Amino acid sequence: MNIVKATRRFEQWLGRHITLVPADLRLKHQRMAESPFSFLRSTFYRWMQLWPKICRDLIKAPRLLAVGDLHVENFGTWRDIEGRLVWGVNDFDEAAVLPYTLDLVRLATSAMLAIDEGHLSVNVKDACAAILDGYRESLVEGGRPFVLEEENAWLRQISLTGLRDPVHFWRKMGSLPKFSGKLPAKVKKALEQLMPEPDLAYKLYRRVAGLGSLGHVRVVALAAWHGGRIAREAKALAPSSVYWANEDKNPAKILYQEIIDDAVRCPDSFVKLRGSWIIRRLSPHCCRIELTDLPRGHDELRLLNAMGWETANIHLGSRRARKSVRRHLDRMKPDFLPVAAKEMAIKVTEDWKVWKNSGAG
Repeated sequence: MNIVKATRRFEQWLGRHITLVPADLRLKHQRMAESPFSFLRSTFYRWMQLWPKICRDLIKAPRLLAVGDLHVENFGTWRDIEGRLVWGVNDFDEAAVLPYTLDLVRLATSAMLAIDEGHLSVNVKDACAAILDGYRESLVEGGRPFVLEEENAWLRQISLTGLRDPVHFWRKMGSLPKFSGKLPAKVKKALEQLMPEPDLAYKLYRRVAGLGSLGHVRVVALAAWHGGRIAREAKALAPSSVYWANEDKNPAKILYQEIIDDAVRCPDSFVKLRGSWIIRRLSPHCCRIELTDLPRGHDELRLLNAMGWETANIHLGSRRARKSVRRHLDRMKPDFLPVAAKEMAIKVTEDWKVWKNSGAG
C-alpha cells in the first residue's frame, strides 16, 4: 500500500486505542509535507512497514528494548533527583522490542536527511562514523549518562540556548489555549500528585507539540508556586505502532516506564507512566532540543557521537542482549550503517514526494 493508504489505516487503528484530536492530525498532515526530515519524524508507523523489506539482513540482529522512533531531534534535557542537568533521549512513545540495528539506522537516516536540508553541515560518512563510534564506545565501557555538571561542559553550552530562557518559555506556556475537554479522573489525580504540594490551584491548557504524536491529547496543568510558574503535562499514549505494522491484534503493554527504568540513565523523577498516559514536568530545562535551537559553530560530530553513545545507554538496559549485540556488531561490515541509512533515506524521500503530491497534507 502507498503512504496515503497506510496513513489512513494507521490512524483508524490509532483511533481505536486513544481519542484523537482532529485539528492536530490535520496539522500533522501539513507538517509531513514540509520536508523529508519532518516526514520521517511524523511517520514511524510507515518506517516499520518499510524497514523489514529494505534492511532484511539487519532485522536478524539481536533484539532488545529499543527507542524505535529515534532521530536527531529526539534528545533533550531534564533535572535528575539531585537537581543536576542531564542530556539524553527525550521520548519513548514507540518503545518496543526490536533489532538493535533499527535505532542506529533510524538515527543515521535522520542525520542524513538533516544534512540534505542544511540542518547539519557535516558529511554523511563522518556523521555515520561518529554515531557508530559513540555506540561502540558506550557498549565497551558499560555506558554512562550525560550529566552536565563538572563534565560535558561542551554539551551544557549548546543545550542552554536563548530559546530555553525562562521568560521565553513561560511566555509560550502562558499563550496556550484553555483545555475544554474532560480528563479521566486518574490522569487528573496523577497530575496533582506531581505538584509540589497538595491542593495547589492550577488551570488546564491544551498543548500542541512534537510530530509523531500529533493527534494525541496533551494537557498542561499550569500553577503559580512561590513566586514563579510550574507546569505538568499529561499525554495520551497508544501501543507502539510496531504492533500495527506487524498486524498484531493483541498489542503488548506500553513500555515507556520499563525502558527508562532499565537504561543506563539518571532519570527524571517527574516522568511517570500512569496507565496509558505519560505524566511529566515541563520547564525551560526539561524539554526537547531541536536542531534549529542549537547555536552556530557547535561540534556536530561530537554531538552525533554523543547521540550514538546515548543510544547504547538505552540498549544496555537489556542486559541479556549486551554480549550478543557486541559480537554481532563486531561481525558487521564497516559501511553497513551509511549503506542502510542511504537506502532508507531514499525510500523515505520517495514516500514524502507521494504524500506531498497527493494533496493529503
